[in-house]
Amino acid sequence: MIVGLPKEIKNNESRVALTPAGVFELTKKNHIVLVQKGAGFESGFSDDEYIQAGANIVPTIEDVYGKSEMIVKVKEPIESEYLLAREGQIIFTYFHFASNKKLIEAMVSSKAICIAYETVEDKKGSLPLLTPMSEVAGRMAVQQGAKYLEKPIKGKGILLGGVPGVRPGKVLILGGGVVGIQAAKMAAGLGALVTVLDINMDRLRYIMDVMPNNVITEFSNEYTIRKHIKDADLIVGGVLIPGAKAPKLITRDMLKEMQPGTVIVDVAVDQGGCFETTKATTHEDPIYIIDDVVHYCVANMPGAVPYTSTVALTNVTLPYVMQIANKGWKTATNENEGLKKGLNIIEGEIVYSEIAEV
Repeated sequence: MIVGLPKEIKNNESRVALTPAGVFELTKKNHIVLVQKGAGFESGFSDDEYIQAGANIVPTIEDVYGKSEMIVKVKEPIESEYLLAREGQIIFTYFHFASNKKLIEAMVSSKAICIAYETVEDKKGSLPLLTPMSEVAGRMAVQQGAKYLEKPIKGKGILLGGVPGVRPGKVLILGGGVVGIQAAKMAAGLGALVTVLDINMDRLRYIMDVMPNNVITEFSNEYTIRKHIKDADLIVGGVLIPGAKAPKLITRDMLKEMQPGTVIVDVAVDQGGCFETTKATTHEDPIYIIDDVVHYCVANMPGAVPYTSTVALTNVTLPYVMQIANKGWKTATNENEGLKKGLNIIEGEIVYSEIAEV
């Protein structure tokens, strides 16, 4: 199969979908890999490294799309790419269709086969291709939140870990999944007082077992959320419903209950966000302020640490890329039920129920 690796063109998206090591595994099986010139540069991988791994370097994104049977990407195609996708072409990437009607319509019109990383499941029912980026985003949420708590950028002026004689900051984490666990680890490591809310009691028990004493858990409901937002310094939203829009756990009126300079970080922004006031931002312009509350809603947070993110992503996507390349998408998805759940749109037909509802 001819596999194409385009350069990502979303704002400040520095990741690339495959490392040279991943390309090497494909070419070893006699697949042809077309890499757009400079595609891996921002992630720390040169064109020469891809050439040594067996790739062919092509000059433009049009060359990659025009000659490839499967496109492997990191982020969803943006508008300038819509017309490049063609009938029968496999596009394997993070789509997050539920929050982007224009993208749904464009991919339906293209009649491409759209396989979404974020809905592929493993035998345990977890989301293996979403996990590494959720791990990165969860850790970054606290890293970025701590920065935007600084007074010069309109935060409360609080050091999350405190110092001797001064109480540490309070971090509220909505959701005890992969994002929530990683955010709690980072915040706890800094010395903050951390509260994790979730509706899954088994998850809360697990968190209590593995986290240090400065992390506590509570069952999530509107009453509990309203109680904690009143004195939280940093709030991290990490709630996910696979393939569907995130629930709005913090509404516009609730912002007035927060203290001025509170920072909220919405990691669920790709799925529409779990705050009512969420709107996607970029690394160039990452924050906005509503009712004196600082919103950080960057839709591709892991793109800021592209080397770590690219290696972590290739580690988990490559086995699926290999299956599709070796067997074709029909056989690969028929033989692998988890990969089959990644099928979102097939040649103009929406086949994932949550997206169809949107």
